[in-house]
Amino acid sequence: MTNTAIIQFHNVTKQFDHDPAILNQVNFEIERGKFYTLLGPSGCGKTTILRLIAGFTEATAGDIYFDGKKINHIPANKRQVNTVFQDYALFPHLNVFENVAFGLRIKKMKKEAIAAKVKEALSFVNLIGYEDREIKDMSGGQRQRVAIARAIVNEPEVILLDEPLSALDLKLRYQMQYELRELQRRLGITFIFVTHDQEEALAMSDEIFVINKGKIQQSGTPNDIYDEPINRFVADFIGESNIVKATMIEDYIVEFGGNRFECVDMGMNPNEPVEVVIRPEDLEITSVENGMLKVKVESQLFRGVHYEMTGYDKEGNEWLVQSTKKVTVGNEIGLRFDPESIHVMRFNETEEDFDRRLDSYSEGEANGQ
Repeated sequence: MTNTAIIQFHNVTKQFDHDPAILNQVNFEIERGKFYTLLGPSGCGKTTILRLIAGFTEATAGDIYFDGKKINHIPANKRQVNTVFQDYALFPHLNVFENVAFGLRIKKMKKEAIAAKVKEALSFVNLIGYEDREIKDMSGGQRQRVAIARAIVNEPEVILLDEPLSALDLKLRYQMQYELRELQRRLGITFIFVTHDQEEALAMSDEIFVINKGKIQQSGTPNDIYDEPINRFVADFIGESNIVKATMIEDYIVEFGGNRFECVDMGMNPNEPVEVVIRPEDLEITSVENGMLKVKVESQLFRGVHYEMTGYDKEGNEWLVQSTKKVTVGNEIGLRFDPESIHVMRFNETEEDFDRRLDSYSEGEANGQ
């Protein structure tokens, strides 16, 4: 475990009876003081990871460490974590002050200390003056702030957030994204946030774990995940993507759409079948004569900030293009793109496979092979 890691999963598996494993030998580290997001579709295992960290369930196999100590059998109330649930789990019969103070009263803290800590927590979430307000009289955003204040008042080292924005309307959801991110920065503690919303993950996170079918498909910064997806699932799940079959002719040369193009990828076998990802915003519309690819436009929609169009090249590959230029449906257009805009993926490559490939390639380069 690195010196900055506060949580570590080592070959963690979670399975109920004879059902398929919800998590299958999961390994990762969470560093102190960062905002992490567990991102994936429903049923992928992200909430199970949160519950394992919180102590609400136990791993079937593998070990979980907190600050270097194994916590597999440590009860939830003995862990230095607090959870903000999707429905906030506030006590409707208690006012704001008493909801936030509840955990402190359980600890039998002195009245003066409780008052000071509750005031400090409410100031962090901009709810000073709401101490006597009934929960039923609070808006959705205010209830979420109460739930966060109740979590931070106990001074945990980690806050777990289980899709806490899902019940909010779109405008409030965006506002709370900014507020949560700013709160994490001010507190300087580790946040682990669960969501299935890719835009939310990209906007808020220091690092993202993309999860599918009980395995972490890829981890990294939002830019890493968006620009360098490991496999088709990640590329398709994170943002809009053009994914087409291709052939890796040799290092830095890939063929698709009937043409060969320079790229920045290497370390694969000559003439290996691969897939190529190009984001729709990285495609530039030009004349047919100047196009690297020629595409016949099949449809076009106006999205407010850009036009979104689809078309097909001579190989039958569908292309999604986002541009401020308007085109005519039924016409042929040219598309241009930079070598850096092309990302080559091996079929079903995992993050471990990807790292091994690059390490092997780097060793070969160093040895002059």
